[in-house]
Amino acid sequence: MTALYNELQPADSFRILMPYPFSNYDRQLLTLLYQPLVGAEAIAFYLTLWAEGEESAQEATHYVLMNTLGVSISRIFESRIQMEAIGLLKTYRKDQENRSFVYELCPPLDPKSFFADPLLSMFLFSKVGETTYRKVRDRFVVHREVLEGYAEVSRTFTDIFQPVHAKAGYPSGTDDLQERKKGSYETEAEFDFSLLRQGLSEQLVPHKVLTASIRELIEKLAFLYSWGPLEMQKVILLAIDEDYKLTLEGLKRAAADYYKLTVATTAPQLVQVKKKETAKKEAPKTKEDELIDYLESASPVEVLRDIANGKEPLPADVQLANQLVIQHGMEPAVVNVLLQYVLLRTDMKLTKAYVEKLASHWLRKNIKTAKEAMELARIEHEQYLKWKSEGSPAAKTRSSSSSRKPVREEKLPEWFYKKDEVQPAKEADNSEDLEAAKQKLLAKYAMKKGKGD
Repeated sequence: MTALYNELQPADSFRILMPYPFSNYDRQLLTLLYQPLVGAEAIAFYLTLWAEGEESAQEATHYVLMNTLGVSISRIFESRIQMEAIGLLKTYRKDQENRSFVYELCPPLDPKSFFADPLLSMFLFSKVGETTYRKVRDRFVVHREVLEGYAEVSRTFTDIFQPVHAKAGYPSGTDDLQERKKGSYETEAEFDFSLLRQGLSEQLVPHKVLTASIRELIEKLAFLYSWGPLEMQKVILLAIDEDYKLTLEGLKRAAADYYKLTVATTAPQLVQVKKKETAKKEAPKTKEDELIDYLESASPVEVLRDIANGKEPLPADVQLANQLVIQHGMEPAVVNVLLQYVLLRTDMKLTKAYVEKLASHWLRKNIKTAKEAMELARIEHEQYLKWKSEGSPAAKTRSSSSSRKPVREEKLPEWFYKKDEVQPAKEADNSEDLEAAKQKLLAKYAMKKGKGD
């Protein structure tokens, strides 16, 4: 996150834009559906903008919000970006001598749209638990039992009205009229639909079933579960029915079933990204700083994909990375360092037992950042080599045979000494390989950063 000074200051002015007056029903939706996601402080910020926007369209400074809410400018900024993230606020900025903002309030989604959205509904589920989730959802269920035995006899528009060819021509445009905008949100994830189609036959999954709404849901599910096109192919094959049709509910159900089969029985959780706030540096970053930035911002699946030169990682490797983050609570940046370290030191092989042993050690050490993980890997490097050698079949064979002899037990396998002590030239080659791999990752990061800019 950039320095707060560059984002927001108390003296910055703002205006509030509301498409139309919101209702008390919108207030209920905010309280019951959105407040568990972002917290009471962010909702109070939104309600304050709502109240100010209904009464006045005049400019005010952020001092007004600070005094009204009784919080600092940093907490106002935090509330603002949370409301932006869940689709309830759009922010526009004008940079001039006195910086100014326009805050456009978006109404909350209606209950049907909210619970149909996989990210918002899963976020709410992970926050309040199954019992409260079902209770809240049932509150908004339309009870249609009263209609049993009745047949609808409502007339349609064309039953009552017919067109009249007036001379006035077609009515003027509606671009500037008020509308009820959906509180939409955006994700930065880019999904490769061409790769998805390559693994799906036209006979089994016709191209026409991938409608705009289905494609949008596929993107959201891929983001939620950290899946690539290969995993989503399997989900689609699970979801398609005997009539070769895909439904939104069927796709969500298939994704949940596939996740339970391959990763964990508990649903994934959505948490707010906590990016470290860094001071603005005048000097250019070192290559290690750039690598740390990459490891802090990329997902484990991205790291696996980048190390494999853009190829989709194996499901077993993705499952292992997901387990470290979801089941064991490791920070994604720490998992990235762990994956990179193990792959580059073991000839691109991910041994589950070895990875979990290192992960257990890092958890006990309470490692939270990529930099801390890299430092620990350097300090404990010799110990990690010992752990790896002790876990190899050859080491176990030597250990069992040597235990029957009255000689000192070798703690390290033979290849360890040959590689690290007897053959320094080979160690130098390995260091060069490591450096080359590191440079490759940095090049990928620079290329991605260039695209983002």
